[in-house]
Amino acid sequence: MQIGKEGMGRRDFLKSTAAGLGGFVYLSSNEKSPGEKGQEKKEGNFTYRTLGKTGMKLPVITMGVMNTSNPALVRVALDNGLFFLDTAQGYQRGTNESMIGEELKGRSRNSFAIATKARLANNQNTGLYTEEATEEAYTKKIDTSLKSLGLDYVDIYHHHGVWVRETVLYEPILNSLVKAKKAGKIRLIGLSTHRNEPEVLHAAVESKVYDVVLTAYNFRQKHGEEVKKAIARAAEAGLGIIAMKTIGGNAGTYHNPQIDARACFKWALQDPNVHTIITGFTTFDQFETDLSVLKDITLSQAEKGNLRRATLQSGLYCQGCGTCLTTCVKQLPIPDLMRAYMYLYGYRNLVEAQDLLYSLNLPANPCGDCGSCPVKCLNQWNVSERLQNIARLRDVPSEFIA
Repeated sequence: MQIGKEGMGRRDFLKSTAAGLGGFVYLSSNEKSPGEKGQEKKEGNFTYRTLGKTGMKLPVITMGVMNTSNPALVRVALDNGLFFLDTAQGYQRGTNESMIGEELKGRSRNSFAIATKARLANNQNTGLYTEEATEEAYTKKIDTSLKSLGLDYVDIYHHHGVWVRETVLYEPILNSLVKAKKAGKIRLIGLSTHRNEPEVLHAAVESKVYDVVLTAYNFRQKHGEEVKKAIARAAEAGLGIIAMKTIGGNAGTYHNPQIDARACFKWALQDPNVHTIITGFTTFDQFETDLSVLKDITLSQAEKGNLRRATLQSGLYCQGCGTCLTTCVKQLPIPDLMRAYMYLYGYRNLVEAQDLLYSLNLPANPCGDCGSCPVKCLNQWNVSERLQNIARLRDVPSEFIA
């Protein structure tokens, strides 16, 4: 994809407004602790917040690179002030980090910040690690990420996709992360969670190890008040809070008149304990949408009304409550399958959806001959129908998708 004339003009304009910012900033040790509310500043046209006690100053909108393999989109983000990129070792079948690494070549190391992440083998139904999850295995993951990115260190390395307390506190991985931090391979230790967020956030605080938490947070969460309280506790303890899944599963809503992406982003940013959000824009028009929020995070009455109406729709965001796990006869990892469904029908990311399916080791016909499905869903979804729809993606040859 090429940047059109209008996009290039806007880029040049933004570069002029962002001139002199000099990349990201860490506060010195004698400056005021940033683990308080209200640590927000407007510089040029952009709004910035400080990432907890880390002292890292970030724009309130940053780029999640999971859904794109387009280096031009990464380039335009970096050139226009979105200097923080979020990726993972597994994104785009393991090529996302290396694509970003190529784009970073020749750039000053203090002009950008990178977060990446990895996970180890775990039980999909319990969230607990298997015996293959060793300190050595995780250290290898960290080293592989650095090699792919072509960097000596990353700013944040997230313990990825955690959803139970025991896994948050899993010693082999904590040991690996602490040693990597001491060795200068990572600056900050992070944690990412897609579900059961309050338990994960509380455990992160109690661990005294994590610096940052990347958490799902959106207007669709039925346990949203619990998530908000857990975020507040974590922020009060000085943890940096990064929000994801802020659109609530429908990445195609950037220009959907029924669900306004701007409203979704602004909703999350009304919480002063959220320091930045990562958005998965995949087009230059969507990038422009994100820039408009960076300039003004005020949530209008019209946008509030849009969100109220949107909550009446079932959408694609799985609540991750786990109720389905207790009623499924075949004990299928339904929350993960619903996430794959969201990646496919919401994000239009066939690669990520298929890769997640491959990782789940499903039976040939997941629903088999169960007949009437006993699974009850908090979202009132027809779970059996969705499972069968998404399971078909496994049979599509990978070369037709990549």
